[in-house]
Amino acid sequence: MEKRRVFTLKSKTVLNRVAAPSMPFTWSINPYRGCSHGCAFCYARDTHTYIGMGTDDTFRTHLFVKADAPALLQRELAKGKWKGGWVAIGTATDPYQPLEKQRQITRGILEVLALYRIPVTITTRSPLILRDVTLLQELGRYAGCSVNISINTLDVQVWRSIEPESPHPESRFAAVRQLREVGIRTGIFLAPVLPFLTDDLSTLQTLLQRAREADASFVVASLLRLKPEVKQWFFQQLECQFPDKVPLYRSLYRGTYVDPQYAKRFREKIAPLLEQYGYAKAPVTREDGVSPTMQASMQATVRPSGRSPVGNQEQLSFAF
Repeated sequence: MEKRRVFTLKSKTVLNRVAAPSMPFTWSINPYRGCSHGCAFCYARDTHTYIGMGTDDTFRTHLFVKADAPALLQRELAKGKWKGGWVAIGTATDPYQPLEKQRQITRGILEVLALYRIPVTITTRSPLILRDVTLLQELGRYAGCSVNISINTLDVQVWRSIEPESPHPESRFAAVRQLREVGIRTGIFLAPVLPFLTDDLSTLQTLLQRAREADASFVVASLLRLKPEVKQWFFQQLECQFPDKVPLYRSLYRGTYVDPQYAKRFREKIAPLLEQYGYAKAPVTREDGVSPTMQASMQATVRPSGRSPVGNQEQLSFAF
C-alpha cells in the first residue's frame, strides 16, 4: 500500500443541506474526505473523483482534513444558516477514523452543535466515539442524539478482506453496549449486507443476537449498493479474496442496486428475524439505506429548547 498522505482542506461550507426528502435528516457534515478504514464497498469512494483522484486505494491513502470546520460551522450557525432538523455526521466518510484521534475535528464540530443545541445523528465503525460520550449525553439531553454503529460480520476473514483497517467488530459491539449504558440512543446498521458473504441465516442470527445482548436501540439492515465508480475496485478485491464470488456478483449487480428478486428474498428472510429478536419496528431498509421507522423515531425525539446558546454568540432563530 502506498504511504498515507494527509492534506488540509479549506472548506467553503461545513453545514450542507440534504436535498433528498426521503432522508431522515436535513443536514450533513463530513469532517474528512477519504477514509483510512479502506472498506472496499464504500459508496463514498467516488467523492475522490470530484478532486481528480481515483476510487482505488487512493481513497485510503490520500486523506483530507477540514481543519477549519468547527470555526466555520460556528460562523454559519451564528448567521442562522440552520433552520431546524437533524444533522447527520459521517454520511460520506467515517468521522471517527484513526485520524480523528489526533485532529479532533469531529469533537470540535460536536462542541459547536452542543452549544447551539442541534440534534445529531452519527454513523461510524469506530469505538473512538466513546471518547466523546459526555458531549453525546449533553446533545441527547437538550436536543437529540442518535448513534449508528455499522457492523456486518464477525467472520474475521470477511472483515479483514473487505474492511482492511476498520476496528474489530467485537470492539464495535462493546461500544454499543457502553453507549447504551450511559443512556445514549445507539443502534446497529447491518450495513452493507454482502450477498453470499454476510447474508446467510447463521450470520444474521448471530449479529441480531449480539445486538440484543448489547441492548441496541434498533437494528437496520441495508443491502450493498455499488455505484459504477466503486464497482470496479470492489470487484478487484473480490477477485483477490473471494474469486468464486465474482460471477455471482456480476449477475446480481448489473446496475447500482442488487437484483430485485434477490432483494425480495432477503427481505423475506430477515423480516422474521428482526421480529424474533425484538427489532420488528426497525424493518430492513430499501437498498438506498433509508429507514422510514428510523426517520419517524428521530423526528419524534427532537426537543427544541427555545433557548439561546451560551456565550456571546448571536441568538439563533429556531424553526422546527
